[in-house]
Amino acid sequence: SKVQMVFQDPFGSLNPTHTIAHHLTRPLKIHKQVASNKDIPAKLNELLEMVELAPDTLEKFPHQLSGGQRQRVNLARALAVGAEVILADEPTSMLDVSIRLGVLNLMQRMKKELGIGFLYITHDLATAHYIAEETAVMYKGQIVEWGDTQSILTNPQHPYTKLLISAVPDPDLPFGNLVESEPNYSIDADQIRSKSSQFETEFDQVGPNHFVKHHFESKGKNVA
Repeated sequence: SKVQMVFQDPFGSLNPTHTIAHHLTRPLKIHKQVASNKDIPAKLNELLEMVELAPDTLEKFPHQLSGGQRQRVNLARALAVGAEVILADEPTSMLDVSIRLGVLNLMQRMKKELGIGFLYITHDLATAHYIAEETAVMYKGQIVEWGDTQSILTNPQHPYTKLLISAVPDPDLPFGNLVESEPNYSIDADQIRSKSSQFETEFDQVGPNHFVKHHFESKGKNVA
């Protein structure tokens, strides 16, 4: 119960036949998060306040909520269980751009004020940059680069990491490091993916908290 999941699809992760009150009351009872039934209303209001939803949300059904509101309900449901760590699988990828930031801000506040840990799974390095202190870049089952998020984004070492960064339309990310001598990622993406899928066991430390697996671009190079 200390580790809970928030799924990518906010439209398919809630039962359409039940109210939000039902979705939040059930985990409270099953995981014994309230001493008695009389404590449930106050706890429900507390959960809604934590995720910045209005009290009248309790009587609504999922189809009456926006995608962002549903994802907030999913976060509230994780809190209702007593979660200390939340596995968030692409939690904003199906939301409108205009409401993504609100959900990300909520997750940041949950980290700071409630001490919730997040394992944030995403292909969008712009949101990873916003939410995560440390990042691990994975391709085909193996982690190819990992460490401090800022270090990885400002000094990417693995070709697949560079490929991901090149796809992010975010002016705040350090595209200036991808100099003209780098591959043309739009043309060479398939080749990069193919070569990055080769399993490697050796890695190099390229910073105080920055590691990269050996890869085809590093063959024959000396790494300090």
